[in-house]
Amino acid sequence: MRIWDISPGRLCDRHLLAEHRELHAIWVIITAGREGYSRHPETMRWRGKLRALHLRHERLVKEFSHRVFEHRSPLDSSLAVGGSRQDAYVDSPREQVRILRGKKCGCRVQSSKTARAR
Repeated sequence: MRIWDISPGRLCDRHLLAEHRELHAIWVIITAGREGYSRHPETMRWRGKLRALHLRHERLVKEFSHRVFEHRSPLDSSLAVGGSRQDAYVDSPREQVRILRGKKCGCRVQSSKTARAR
C-alpha cells in the first residue's frame, strides 16, 4: 500500500492507477472506520490529514484527464478535514524516486530531481 509523494505526472500508468486504488482504500479505512490495514504505516500517516489526501486525489484525477483516463470515483469532499499538507513519510520523496527507478517501469524518475507533489 503506497501513496507516492512525487508528482503524479512522473508516474507510469500502472503506478498512477495503483495509487488511485490504494488512496480510495485508505480513504475508506479512515472515514468509515474499517479495520483492514488501519495500522499500516501508509494509512497511519494520513490520519488527521484527510484534506491533504483529498488534494492528492484531485491531483491524480487531473493526471487522469491528461492521459484521457475516465474517472468515476469522486471522494466526498465534506469528509476532507484536517491538515492540508502531508509532511510525514514512510519513505522520503528522494527514496521513493530511488524505489521507482529500481522498478524500471516507465515512471519518469530518471532525473536526479525529486519533484515533490504537495
